[in-house]
Amino acid sequence: MTPPKTRIGRRPICPDRVRSIAGDGFAFVPNRFLHDGFFAALNVDELVLYFALVLAGDRNGLSFYHYDSLCSLLGITVERYVAARNVLIGLDLIAFDGTRFQVLSLPAGVKQQAEPPLQSATAFEEQDPATIGLLIKDSLCGVEE
Repeated sequence: MTPPKTRIGRRPICPDRVRSIAGDGFAFVPNRFLHDGFFAALNVDELVLYFALVLAGDRNGLSFYHYDSLCSLLGITVERYVAARNVLIGLDLIAFDGTRFQVLSLPAGVKQQAEPPLQSATAFEEQDPATIGLLIKDSLCGVEE
């Protein structure tokens, strides 16, 4: 006989540790960020930058972090920061006026950004299936059976 199915309860696992806004800030991410595909649309650099800006923002989503501070905090290069920032701006998730960031309310849906063409040897080696296949084949040719 199989045991009866039980419904997963909605009660907190640790009731004494339920989160609240209180005086600790106003950071939040709407459930739509996950359910509507925004989370899946971002790479790691874009996600960590977005979440850092969410955490740093005030009630209006404004923060004043300088790029040096963000790069140091996130452990990324300036080039990776700029690329991530530009994607977030292009997807209409943040606004930036050169000094201040604002995390924006989520747009109606995820905008699909056109991928830039592959131009460098490194880009081909990391993103082009044909080049990756050749590299794997070349690396296996020297293996004795």
